[in-house]
Amino acid sequence: MAVGVFPLIPRRRVIGLAFGGVRSVRRGSGSDVAGSRRYVPGDNLAWIDWAASARLSAARDNDEFIVRELFADEAPHVVMVADRQPSMGIRSSPLRRLDKPEALLSSLELIAESARAVRSLSGYFDDAEGETHWLPPRSERQRPREPLDGRPFGAPADTVSRGLEHLVQHRRELPTQTFVFVLSDFFVPPDESTWLRALEYQWEIVPVLIQDPVWERSFPDVGGMTVPYAEPTSAGVVPVYLTQAEARRLHDEHEARAAELVRIFRSLGTEPVQIDSHEPGPILSAFLRWADLRLMARGAVA
Repeated sequence: MAVGVFPLIPRRRVIGLAFGGVRSVRRGSGSDVAGSRRYVPGDNLAWIDWAASARLSAARDNDEFIVRELFADEAPHVVMVADRQPSMGIRSSPLRRLDKPEALLSSLELIAESARAVRSLSGYFDDAEGETHWLPPRSERQRPREPLDGRPFGAPADTVSRGLEHLVQHRRELPTQTFVFVLSDFFVPPDESTWLRALEYQWEIVPVLIQDPVWERSFPDVGGMTVPYAEPTSAGVVPVYLTQAEARRLHDEHEARAAELVRIFRSLGTEPVQIDSHEPGPILSAFLRWADLRLMARGAVA
């Protein structure tokens, strides 16, 4: 089980369900001050800013009362789109520290718990072996383990784009500023036109990039050595000999691919969450880092 939660930081204030835990654009019961104004009969006495009222009363030599207006705390919808391609089913080994199915599951559980903490409706989508698993956002907490246990990693190569297209078709269930967490290794990048179309509905699309830092985001110096190689689409492991030139080429290709993915996501206006461990602590740290970057970017824009 994931430990802790991370804050859902939107790029702009949320328009969603009342009585949530994220600041919205409308006035109401909340924790963040939107502004102040003079008291009018019928205002809640708890809204009165007594210090500001005292200063204004002293300046005008008359009883004046100032009330604070607050931004309402609201809850955005949250949807998780899980990539179940064969490459996402690679387990850990003596030479490979990342267990990708476990990293996917731990990330899903953390997102679900963080959504529950702010009273959000949460949903789930995957497309394994052509069988769509769609749980629309609902009030009770989603259990990500149920749609993952016992099901093979056999989704088609364009599964991320299929997921976004599915959400577009169900857009009436997903209001603006819905958080859409897309969890994948993104070895097959989503179709850019599909991503842009989803962004037209003002959803908060967040790529969660799950890659092994040694073998997928980079490549070790194993030139002149024989290493065990597992094909994601089969259960077998075969020894593969790599020359120095081949190892260097894979290193350069993998690092360029990882850098290009981050560049693409940032060009689309979002910072990816980069996951390189299946342990709950590092996964939580990655999401907290993403939230901090979101908060700084929003402050810079404001």
